[in-house]
Amino acid sequence: MIPMSFTPSKFFITSGYATSPISDLNAFDLALLKAQISEQNLVAVSSVIPVGAEEVEVRELPMGAVTFCVLSQMRGRSGDSIASGIAYTFRKDGHGGYVAEGHLHGSGDSLKEELSRKMKEMSRIRGVEFGEIHYRIEELQVPQDEYGCCISALVFAEYRD
Repeated sequence: MIPMSFTPSKFFITSGYATSPISDLNAFDLALLKAQISEQNLVAVSSVIPVGAEEVEVRELPMGAVTFCVLSQMRGRSGDSIASGIAYTFRKDGHGGYVAEGHLHGSGDSLKEELSRKMKEMSRIRGVEFGEIHYRIEELQVPQDEYGCCISALVFAEYRD
């Protein structure tokens, strides 16, 4: 039974990209495999890193586990330039952190600029200062006659009551 309230205590950052001649779904599946999160039931959540949560190395999770994550994905077709990514940071006052996700047709550099603007706005509207902002961005020029997908994720790996 899942408790009514549980708080993530550990998270990891991962990403991947892939192509497929069959479909964008198959490219997405392979990108998840490369990111080591293809065997989980992913549930997208919003953008808050709880107080005390710590970043850990990518770890294997049980097959079929319901896995909460902040997930960014971008799919494309022949000739498209695509990028997906996340930015994450902790508040300077020690009260947790935040994640922004983004995706676009374009370059990783353009996406990093967009994510930076999003993080600045998150800081401004909350009236808090952020520490160093970290980025995980994947970009891909989709080959001719292929489908492509880029993903980036912050994956919650352990919980406390």
